Amino acid sequence: MDMQFELDHIAIAVEGLDQGFEFYKTLGFTQMETEEVPSEKVKTGFLKLGNRANIELLEPMSDDSTVRKFLDKRGPGIHHICLRVKGIDKILVELKSKGVRLINEQAKLGAHNCRVAFIHPASTGGVLIELSEKPSVEG
Repeated sequence: MDMQFELDHIAIAVEGLDQGFEFYKTLGFTQMETEEVPSEKVKTGFLKLGNRANIELLEPMSDDSTVRKFLDKRGPGIHHICLRVKGIDKILVELKSKGVRLINEQAKLGAHNCRVAFIHPASTGGVLIELSEKPSVEG
């Protein structure tokens, strides 16, 4: 299978979006697109970069959010990287057939109506990787 990936975003866990955005304002960012993602129990803030990639700030919405647990254990910092894909269902089947440990064996709804799935850090050298497929109307 010919899998093609592009960097979609790097996600950074923060205690609060406004607090996290303060540093990026010093870099010249003036806008942050926010969205709640109930399936992940987070509020996201996206900062657009010039190469179609983004920085995503993640604020936990509840104490049982995986981002809350991450912050409690490690503090603010890089939470995951996200790769943009096409054909996420086939990619997940292919990865599973190769013995890759998946957190999500089926894609679920994520930010921006994308279909997403996470690959366990045990299979990636310690990095949580999200795969994201944009809705077909957006390409």
